[in-house]
Amino acid sequence: MRSYKVHVPVMKQEVIEGLAVQPGGRYIDCTAGSGGHAGAILKYSSPGGQLLGIDADPSAADTARRRLAGYGSAVVIENDNFVNLEKVCAKYDFMPVHGILLDLGLSSMQLTDNGRGFSFQYAAPLDMRFNPEQKITAEDIVNRYSEADLARIIRDYGEEPAGNRIARAIVNERPLSTTIELVKIVEQALGFKRGRIHPATRTFQALRIAVNNELEHLESTLRQAVNLLGYEGRLVVITYHSLEDRIVKQFMQHEARDCVCPPEAMVCECHHTASLKLINRKVITPAVEEISRNPRSRSAKLRIAERTASRLEWDGIAKRKYNAEENSGSSCQRSSMLKEACGLF
Repeated sequence: MRSYKVHVPVMKQEVIEGLAVQPGGRYIDCTAGSGGHAGAILKYSSPGGQLLGIDADPSAADTARRRLAGYGSAVVIENDNFVNLEKVCAKYDFMPVHGILLDLGLSSMQLTDNGRGFSFQYAAPLDMRFNPEQKITAEDIVNRYSEADLARIIRDYGEEPAGNRIARAIVNERPLSTTIELVKIVEQALGFKRGRIHPATRTFQALRIAVNNELEHLESTLRQAVNLLGYEGRLVVITYHSLEDRIVKQFMQHEARDCVCPPEAMVCECHHTASLKLINRKVITPAVEEISRNPRSRSAKLRIAERTASRLEWDGIAKRKYNAEENSGSSCQRSSMLKEACGLF
């Protein structure tokens, strides 16, 4: 087993408050990593709390299991990609839940693992897979993709304006097999200038996203998370670059609206109903003190949304409420009926 640098969970207290963790609650950590956030959730949900942790990286999943072993049957860690969130929850009959967390950053142990190639600061094979059982690697992409496809990946996923120039340089120098080779090519293509951001940062980000289908998986997982949350359950997402944050922000805003028809529509035709309520309209970022302790947290952005009931759910509640009153002659509180009708808590 490899020895890893200890990973410091980002905005741990903000996550606990965002999830509104309560004793006896059920929570999902979709990116369990080394168990930092998961351990805090278990601590604050005791007694009676339960946690399902998921991580695509088998080494990270093993680390989380060892770190959280003291919580016994209150925690289960599954080695899987969070894009399979609903399937994993069905496997353990773990639904609905009080809160779901996605921390989309790389852990320290992934960045410093010299066999993974996530970081341009370490010599390593061009791998970048979260799960070593995946077929495609970063080496496959840089050596087999066309110049046009490489440019598109670097430009779109890395938000790198010089994507065409970098792709051309890669094609002219391939085959490549190590991170050091790729770093040198990017530095030569852009002209290496020391500054806050290394010139290879965006290219490495782009390749990692492409290897792991991160953006597509994120969109799917967000939709699944809404389905799994109980009424007033919380969804907390931490992102580290603008592409992820844009997806999360737009998803939450979309799901917080009752109508998503274009402005020119005279009558609502979408029949969309809100399933979320925004808790923080202004994004939450780490405090200065945290950034000084953990510089890797500086780009983190945290967003929170709360599960509400859709119009269809409310219609079902109203119908059941009416039937209950007809049969019993007594009234029912709307909130308790809502929870019952939605199968929640």
